[in-house]
Amino acid sequence: MSQFTAVILKVDDWYAATVKELSGVHTQGRTIEEAKENLVEAIQMVVESNLKHFISQGGDYIEEKILVNV
Repeated sequence: MSQFTAVILKVDDWYAATVKELSGVHTQGRTIEEAKENLVEAIQMVVESNLKHFISQGGDYIEEKILVNV
């Protein structure tokens, strides 16, 4: 489980949402709650897609947790 910072902006009748820590994760919703739910799904899809693309380059790989204070 990871923790991310949602940034949500009201635009007309919609809420646009992005993630501070991840480039390329954007979504929207009619409510703040819907925007956050959509953001969770978008984060999962982007992280999974990035990993699949990286691994498809071939070779052995390792996974290791790192801690970064920002």
